[in-house]
Amino acid sequence: MKNILKFHDAILVRYDELALKSKRVRTRYEQILVKNIKAMLNADGCSYSRISREMGRIFIHSEDTEAVKSAAKVFGVVSASAVFTCKSDLESAGRLCAEVAARILKEGQSFAIRSRRAGNHEFTSRDVAVACGDAVFDSINKNVRVDLDNPDVEIFVEMRQDKAYVFTESVKGVGGLPMGTQGKMVALVSGGIDSPVAAWLMMKRGCEIVPLYLNNDPFSDETTRERAMQCIDVLQKWSPQKKFTIYEAPHGENLLAFLENCDNRLNCVLCRRMMYRIAGEVLKLEDAHGIITGSSLGQVASQTSQNMLAEMYGMEYPIYHPLIGLDKLEITDIARKIGTLGPSTKPATCCMAVPEYPSTAAKPEEVIKAERLIDVPSLVESMVKNLKKF
Repeated sequence: MKNILKFHDAILVRYDELALKSKRVRTRYEQILVKNIKAMLNADGCSYSRISREMGRIFIHSEDTEAVKSAAKVFGVVSASAVFTCKSDLESAGRLCAEVAARILKEGQSFAIRSRRAGNHEFTSRDVAVACGDAVFDSINKNVRVDLDNPDVEIFVEMRQDKAYVFTESVKGVGGLPMGTQGKMVALVSGGIDSPVAAWLMMKRGCEIVPLYLNNDPFSDETTRERAMQCIDVLQKWSPQKKFTIYEAPHGENLLAFLENCDNRLNCVLCRRMMYRIAGEVLKLEDAHGIITGSSLGQVASQTSQNMLAEMYGMEYPIYHPLIGLDKLEITDIARKIGTLGPSTKPATCCMAVPEYPSTAAKPEEVIKAERLIDVPSLVESMVKNLKKF
């Protein structure tokens, strides 16, 4: 951000999808978005006096230079700008543009006025651009010129009904929908690269998440658990308005039952089915609406289309795979952006129950047949009995 930010008097926050909703839904979503912005500002230690709403815009009344970046991290925000405020008339806007230009325009540079208008005025957006451009030329004592195609400096003017806002740049937001508008889901978080990204993407779509970690002990050790918990800590920073309720379920007994009684080629499919069963129990405890996985089609043996059909066959609740069409590079890029890549790639023990030659085309009937060789209800009951909540 440029030094000009230290002179601003408000933050203009923009959203996108909310504008497509009905008036009633839009109002509710805006209220949730404002609540989430306040929580993020408070978590980041940013100062502000109040937050107000206008049609299509939210304004944070703050002079804190960090508030722009803080607001841009809130799900539902597409961009945010530090703005200078003045009266909604051509003279006031022109004078303010000239003051801004005097601070940032250097000798010989080119500039452009980018204007837009909302409300009822006796002038057009083009009138705003012309008036503000003339004001800059008339007041600035430097050799500057207008270049509408490739200017060195852009000055934006947003003329609204009661006030005008002048700014020079925007910080891109994460977009999506305000978190808390789309219910609650149980997110299976393993500590690898994929599952935290899947959870984050559903948070971006407005879902609150309930992280669930399946502890594979003795087929993994504490390093795997630590990695998962650190990923959850990172995800929590994206949701300062609501603390996660985290669940941990013992899964090692299930893996042992598969190894001792079933065709080991089916271990990964059987493992996923037991994960979905305990996630379903957590879903009922938390009144959630679905289960989130980090599956990406074809990425590993258990994630072929055939295996995914066998994994989900007969399951009671919706299972969401937000990474289904992404490749590893795309997933890794998101992990890096959101902050989970570091903890996800720390040294940890891989699951030791994975077969050497796992099935890549399991059939639902053979999986159901394999499950008859173990006491599935008792295993689920044991997981529920030993479920940890914190």
